[in-house]
Amino acid sequence: MRYVSPGREYARDTRYLTTRITADGREGFPVEAGRYRLVVARACPWASRAVIVRRLLGLEEALPMAVAGPTHDDRSWTFDLDPGSRDPVLGIERLQEAYLARDPEYDRGVTVPAIVDVPTGRVVTNDFARITLDMSLEWTAYHRAGAPDLYPRALRPEIDAVNEVVYEEVNNGVYRAGFAGSQEAYASAYERLFARLDLLGERLAASRYLVGDTITEADVRLFTTLVRFDAVYHGHFKCNRRKLSESPVLWAYARDLFQTPGFGDTVDFDHIKQHYFLVHDDINPTGIVPAGPDLSGWLAPHRREALGGRPFGDGTPPAPVRPEEAVPPEHTPLPSRPHTLR
Repeated sequence: MRYVSPGREYARDTRYLTTRITADGREGFPVEAGRYRLVVARACPWASRAVIVRRLLGLEEALPMAVAGPTHDDRSWTFDLDPGSRDPVLGIERLQEAYLARDPEYDRGVTVPAIVDVPTGRVVTNDFARITLDMSLEWTAYHRAGAPDLYPRALRPEIDAVNEVVYEEVNNGVYRAGFAGSQEAYASAYERLFARLDLLGERLAASRYLVGDTITEADVRLFTTLVRFDAVYHGHFKCNRRKLSESPVLWAYARDLFQTPGFGDTVDFDHIKQHYFLVHDDINPTGIVPAGPDLSGWLAPHRREALGGRPFGDGTPPAPVRPEEAVPPEHTPLPSRPHTLR
């Protein structure tokens, strides 16, 4: 599978299935506990957003989750982590089957996250940006007691503005650098990425979180790139002006979130490294997966509490991760005991 087009800038295919699942069912898919299945891969930063938001809001019962393996081929993500390499609820081996069930002529990306309508076996949406917002706005009937408000009405314009630049220059910026097909395209992406990271560092030097004094959707979106930075983007994608761990403010901010229940306890570093270094075989043809980096630094004190702020606002931390959804302990630096941060 080729990700780099020689001589060209990287352009992400954004032709998503944008059907929405809403409280009033106005697009034919009403919010309904247990009807849908959220398909993710812990390797994928876009899917990791949905995993984090689902956990913070307590949607585990209402929106069950299927976890694909860390690698895929040019056809699809596969359910090789499940017995018989088949999702036990959907009964399929490849996520592609759910896309083709919706449209037999489907010719776009078979991406995660995707939400599948279990009764029909058809993908409803893979619009990753909208999925997490709708978890906050449309699934409120199933939020846990004490769920945080990740998209507060008064802050939405600012959150949206921050999300736009973070997506363009950071979330997708690392891909534009890593999949650049020319020196010029790489240099442009590299400069934009680190210019934005510098600005974000300045912003976060005086504020514990990106927008307001609590965790919001904006923090979730930035975190999923930062947590992968040293493990894959710094070397594999040539984003090597400096490591995250060499950026004092952003490193402390990322550790603060990682140590917050709902963030680090969803991160599988083993899956992340396998995905990037094995799937992108045109930029890593040997298929060698690095042994590092040392993950213990993620648990070092961050001292961001001095900036104030309340992680969950008037809410509470989520309950400990369910055993069946826990990241294997050898794939994370987190201790096995649950966090009690409030």
